[in-house]
Amino acid sequence: MNTMVSLPPWIILDPLLQSWLREDIGHGDRTTQGLNLHHPGHADWIVKEAGVVAGLPIAGRIFSCLDPQIVFDSLVEDGNWVEPGQVIARISGPIAALLTGERVALNLVMRLSGISSLTRAYVNKIAKLPTKFVDTRKTTPGLRILEKYASKIGGAINHRLGLDDAVMLKDNHIQAAGGIALAVSQLRENIPYPLTIEVETSQLIQIEEAIACGADIIMLDNMELSFIPKAIALIRANSKQIKIEASGNITLETIHSVAKTGVDYISSSAPVTQSKWLDISMRME
Repeated sequence: MNTMVSLPPWIILDPLLQSWLREDIGHGDRTTQGLNLHHPGHADWIVKEAGVVAGLPIAGRIFSCLDPQIVFDSLVEDGNWVEPGQVIARISGPIAALLTGERVALNLVMRLSGISSLTRAYVNKIAKLPTKFVDTRKTTPGLRILEKYASKIGGAINHRLGLDDAVMLKDNHIQAAGGIALAVSQLRENIPYPLTIEVETSQLIQIEEAIACGADIIMLDNMELSFIPKAIALIRANSKQIKIEASGNITLETIHSVAKTGVDYISSSAPVTQSKWLDISMRME
């Protein structure tokens, strides 16, 4: 799997990393400062369970924020599969900084690796089918840019990073606007070119209206599996260009069956909302 995924630029990430360090350190690391630990040391990061690693370059940056003398040597790349007992990073530098940065760096990598690991499981379920797996905006406030990065490391395609990326008409928008036709008509007049318009649907009558309005993407939201082929047939009979996305109640058990219907995309928040942290520990030498 292609793991050549670019991190967000440091000018975006550094304020986040520094704020997390400030939160943890407070008025000072009482334990480390009280022990007067000024000599250099070494530590290994060891994985305790199998999974997909994500966030190691960010961990290195966290330590460098504390002390530029720290050397963070990643032994694997983000996106690599790792096994229990594997050493994934070696760190050297002033012991005080190693201990002060340990928790923030580990927490972040464990969280992101959990997301990338579960994402990989979903992606693997449909790897032999043309359907693409995409993430959602159900992310932790303040962590979206990194949770989306972890999702992409796992093999997903990022959906909207924010409300300004594209137009998505969900049920509440449609209700507030007075219907799909009125909403799309108004949007066409007001949104900048070339933003796409996606319409969430759950019934055939809504799909027909979305087609007539020239929607770029039609989402089949929480549809019964037996109903999805009928919806796809209706859309394809009218347009070959409209992209079709299935969403809602997608699980590892159902994703393959949904993909076999021929939808272009399947979206799910599960890798972010249901993943558990990948267990990693730091051991001082």
